[in-house]
Amino acid sequence: MHEIGVVRQVIATVDAFARENGLDTIDTIVLEIGDLSTVVPKYVEDIYALVVRDTPYENTKLKIELVEGLGVCRDCKRAFPIVKNKGYCPRCGRRNADVISGRDFIVKEVIVP
Repeated sequence: MHEIGVVRQVIATVDAFARENGLDTIDTIVLEIGDLSTVVPKYVEDIYALVVRDTPYENTKLKIELVEGLGVCRDCKRAFPIVKNKGYCPRCGRRNADVISGRDFIVKEVIVP
């Protein structure tokens, strides 16, 4: 489960941001996770409390925003949700798309009290 390393890196990133900006307390960490990324949101949620236990982030909330994976068909130029359509364009039926969203995993926001 690589999500442990991912969550540890999120905490390291947030910690560096907090130190650079003189923040003593973080209320919420907001992540954007694309449904085409290799990160499983449920696993991130499940492992988060374990990773932050006994750290300054132990009482910090985690909010995950899912980003739908969208593609544009190279053949007919239609934009469509990739996962919902199993990669096939709903207009022409081909599986020939350029991904335009849904691969990202980012720390979108750090909310302070």
